[in-house]
Amino acid sequence: MSYIDYYKVLGINKTASETDIKKAYRKLARKYHPDVNPNDLEAEKKFKEINEANEVLSNKENRAKYDEYGKDWQHAEAFEAAKKQQQKQGAYQRRYSGHGKYSNTEDDFSDFFSSMFGGSGFQGGQKNVQYRGQDYNAELQLSIQDIYESHKRTLTINGKNIRLTIPAGVHDGQIIKIKGYGGEGVNGGPKGNLHIKFSILNNTKFKRDGDNLHTTANLDLYTAVLGGELIKDTFMGKVKLKVKPGTQNGAQVKLKGKGFPKYKKEGQFGDLFISYQIDIPTNLSTKEQELFEELSKLR
Repeated sequence: MSYIDYYKVLGINKTASETDIKKAYRKLARKYHPDVNPNDLEAEKKFKEINEANEVLSNKENRAKYDEYGKDWQHAEAFEAAKKQQQKQGAYQRRYSGHGKYSNTEDDFSDFFSSMFGGSGFQGGQKNVQYRGQDYNAELQLSIQDIYESHKRTLTINGKNIRLTIPAGVHDGQIIKIKGYGGEGVNGGPKGNLHIKFSILNNTKFKRDGDNLHTTANLDLYTAVLGGELIKDTFMGKVKLKVKPGTQNGAQVKLKGKGFPKYKKEGQFGDLFISYQIDIPTNLSTKEQELFEELSKLR
């Protein structure tokens, strides 16, 4: 695995804060997202690199391992565990001089690392110890429309394509674990896991609150006073609302089962709450103004 400078990929320096990393990732992810750059192979490659860089640097532990071990950061736990075991058994490999003495040098530490993966200098027997692979962490950006229905999607994690089903109704910030889709184990050990955090973008007129949705509907003064009908959009299509006479500004109606799908509960939905905003007429004609004055006298 060749070394990739994840800081350079995101355009940040090594002292960048978690907020700096998040901002840089989201900015670049939007710029190079496949939906924005259809059939652009270079943009697709860049998008994969950005996700890989964010996967490592946005996780405090992974970032520390990357800063110390570089391209071998995924095996940091194996390195540390084996190193501690070696220290208990007599520290590092001993090199004997011509007088029967041994020395501990910086080169011994390099030999230790190489022996972990089949090098020739290690005699302690630890190279056959199995270690579970590194867990991967990824963030997946989806629109609220994307998660209204369950669908399949292919993700690219560290150059590998993973096809999975995104359940309808996942929540912003929710993390799901996919077992066995992390890094390769060491010496035949089991693979790590993949943790996917969902970032849900909402550019609709609907505000999500758990499984419920909230929105507003403009109502002209005459319909509010006299009653009538109103056509309103929902995620499921248009609905016809009956407006009661004398409806007040801010009045709310609930449409049962017209909200958002409940996570992993097939066929179950939250409710949709619609708040009325009454439009007061402006630029009245002389006749209209006279009629309103007459109405005011009647009241």
